[in-house]
Amino acid sequence: MCGIFGIVFAEERPLGGLLTEAAHRLAYRGYDSVGAAVVAADGTIDLRKDVGKVDEVAARLRFEELVGSRGIAQLRWATFGAPSVANAQPHLDSDGQLVGAHNGNVVNNAELRRQFLAEGMTVRGTNDGESCVHAVERYTKRGLPLEEAVRAAYADLAGDFAFVITDRLANRLVAVKKGSGLVVGIGDGFTCCSSDLPSILPLTRTVIPMEDGEMVVLEPHRARLFRVADGTPIERVPTTVREDMGAPEKGGFPHFMLKEIHEQPATARELLHLFDASEYLPVMLDALRGARRLFLVGSGSSFHACVLGSTFWSRLAGQVAVPVLPQQFIEQYGDALQRGDVAVYVSQSGETKDVLNAVNFATPRGVVPLGLVNVLGSTLTRKVSVYLPLACGWEISVPATKTYTNQVLALVALAGAFAGRSIQQLQEAPAWIERAITATDAAMRELAQRYLSADRLFILGYGLGHGVALEGALKCKEVTGLPCEGMFSSEFKHGPLAMVFEDTPVLFTAPPSGVEMLTNHVTEVTCRGGRATVIAPAHPGLAAEASHFIELPVESDLEYALVGAVPFQLLAYHLAVARGLDPDYPRNLSKTLTVD
Repeated sequence: MCGIFGIVFAEERPLGGLLTEAAHRLAYRGYDSVGAAVVAADGTIDLRKDVGKVDEVAARLRFEELVGSRGIAQLRWATFGAPSVANAQPHLDSDGQLVGAHNGNVVNNAELRRQFLAEGMTVRGTNDGESCVHAVERYTKRGLPLEEAVRAAYADLAGDFAFVITDRLANRLVAVKKGSGLVVGIGDGFTCCSSDLPSILPLTRTVIPMEDGEMVVLEPHRARLFRVADGTPIERVPTTVREDMGAPEKGGFPHFMLKEIHEQPATARELLHLFDASEYLPVMLDALRGARRLFLVGSGSSFHACVLGSTFWSRLAGQVAVPVLPQQFIEQYGDALQRGDVAVYVSQSGETKDVLNAVNFATPRGVVPLGLVNVLGSTLTRKVSVYLPLACGWEISVPATKTYTNQVLALVALAGAFAGRSIQQLQEAPAWIERAITATDAAMRELAQRYLSADRLFILGYGLGHGVALEGALKCKEVTGLPCEGMFSSEFKHGPLAMVFEDTPVLFTAPPSGVEMLTNHVTEVTCRGGRATVIAPAHPGLAAEASHFIELPVESDLEYALVGAVPFQLLAYHLAVARGLDPDYPRNLSKTLTVD
């Protein structure tokens, strides 16, 4: 869940601003604390960290004063141990000889802490990043040099992680990768590493992606890779990243989330252009045509996109495509997976831990791995046979908006291409999205004011509206903090209707083909005193039954699939702002989930 960045130069220089900017570029992952450490030429370690946002902590602790030849920055999202100064990263070893930080989840953290305390180490917190540092300390105290101590410690750490560490003795950083993202950058007079490309690309576009079970020693003018298991050197030619990642600026909008909602027409246009030109699309289609069974695998918003996508695989391609959560994929279908099955793994970040777990589980069983992913160079792009980029640029706000919409668009376009159907209407998708934003924004702002005193919400969808309802409910839960249940509208009478009292707010949505079916579902709520707000294509009969009707101007089920979630994105945003919350950084959440 965390983000790490490390850099080493030949000589001392001001590093505070550089480390702060690197932290900024990792902030989209979500975090609760910030830290930075530098090592001076004389070996002095200057460590500063606290709970809070990057700018707040950097200003309060005067990061601009940090000077050294090498440095580490870290953003932490709490898993082991509450957010606190002690648990913030980077961490020191017992005697202040080592400093390091990690990303990921060391699952035997509690047992390791007991061991370290029994060995007389100074354990200051409960964070598993500190356990990574003490695991190395264990072996440096036995006389091993840092590189060998890191290799030995690697075997003691269970789980999936990446960490970077240095000591006071030599001007280098050592980093390892096991399950979590780690990429190396080679610059003019420096080398660096990070959990993610955004913190590296402004400094250099020459990178070396690392694989699990590998260690890198970063020195000012070279990066040396080794296999952790036996210390064998690895020769890997650096690659050049040519994509323009763009600057994560708000562009005049008050929040990234609103900016990214409004970017959806442009990113949809980019994706359509990419599909027209992609050399990888025919390769992916060949793999799909040989599929014995097809699974669409994703988490959170990506799963909801898969739910919608599966309908179009049925309608356009005449093929069953099973939408499934990654852990469910393993637990429910794992024993039945066979060679010839195909899985399309859908991910915004390409680093989502449970998606990578599914890939690692299914691929050795003969399941062909394909990918739809936004972050190029991510772990998922290296684990699948072929992938298609989502072409969204960097999505900074934690709640997915433009990446979700492009996932739906990609899955529909892929189904059409598989079936040999042009789906010329998809070229209108950017205009559809723009129209939906314009038509519903004011109504959603007004609806948010109506719901200010609500203590829970329900969002019910029929047909394609089911996936939309799931996504709408997730958006509302993420950014408003309100309990919000999304479900198939016909299921509401099978239990949840018991929770409807006077003025209980229930929202309904459906595509043109399903609007007629909503009438009974709406009246089940209104006759019990609930407030039924319908967001759907124009339908006079349904509007007459609803407590409040908001027209969604769509003319087809295809258009609805691509814009149905837009009003709920806007509702979640406006309701969060009205409740005084920051929609970009919801509490307890992260953009990239790198733990189980």
